[in-house]
Amino acid sequence: MMPVLLRLWRLLPLWVHILAAKLMRSRFRAAVAALVFDEQGRVLLFRHTYRKFEWGIPAGSLEYHEQPAEAVVREFYEETSMKIEIKRLLTTVSAREDHHLTVVYLCKINSGQFQPSHEISEIKYFDVNDLPKMLFAEKDLIRWVVKEVLR
Repeated sequence: MMPVLLRLWRLLPLWVHILAAKLMRSRFRAAVAALVFDEQGRVLLFRHTYRKFEWGIPAGSLEYHEQPAEAVVREFYEETSMKIEIKRLLTTVSAREDHHLTVVYLCKINSGQFQPSHEISEIKYFDVNDLPKMLFAEKDLIRWVVKEVLR
């Protein structure tokens, strides 16, 4: 039942997604994100089952009394069945239009094999110069990391 509802959700116009997020979420959210690059410098993206723009970076919300480093490891595992290791803190970004703060980590996959979840249907590495249709803020973040951190 849940996969069907998530597919229907994705078909709704973007303005409905934004309105629902503003009505349902707390006034200000804290989130975490993991950027994972392979040996060729490609970035790992998740295909989300519920987003209007399906592809995006691995991310999720903090739970109450949870540390950001614990949250990024937990979220990644819940969505993929894979364990990651944090290499370093990259940045913290604030999205004015979505009223949230995201703590971004550079990570590497330690173990596990991808198992689809109700949130993530596929994972794939992409060349940073040939990213799929996704949120501009996420594209900008990836390009910033490649230019300023990984060079």
